[in-house]
Amino acid sequence: MAALHATAFEGAARWSAASFAEVLGLRGAFVATAADAFLVGRATAGEAELLTLVVAAHRRGTGIARGLLARFGDSARARGAAEAFLEVASDNAPALSLYAGAGWVEAGRRPGYYAGADALILRRTL
Repeated sequence: MAALHATAFEGAARWSAASFAEVLGLRGAFVATAADAFLVGRATAGEAELLTLVVAAHRRGTGIARGLLARFGDSARARGAAEAFLEVASDNAPALSLYAGAGWVEAGRRPGYYAGADALILRRTL
C-alpha cells in the first residue's frame, strides 16, 4: 500500500508502511481495494472519515475511484456511520470532480494547509 501511495503523493503527504500499520490498527479502520487502487477509511461514533484514496496513474479515469467511494459508503454505514468527511487539497481538480459527482460538499476550509493550497473539508450524508 505504501509503495502505491508514494506514486500518487509527495513529501509529507506520503504514508509509510508504518503509517499504514498504525492507521489500520485503529478501532473502526477499514480498507477497500480494487486492481491497482485502494482506500482507507475509519468509522466511529456515527461518523466516518475517508483517510486516503489512491488509484495507480494508468488506471485513473476508469471509474475505479467511484466504485471504491461506493464501497466506502457501504462499509461506513455497516459500521454505524450516518455521515462522512474527507480532506482534499483545493488545487486537486480531479479529486474535487470525483467527490462532487459522488455528492460530497464543502463543510470547511483550512487556508494554506497543503504547501500553499487550502485543505477543503468535504462532507456527505450516508
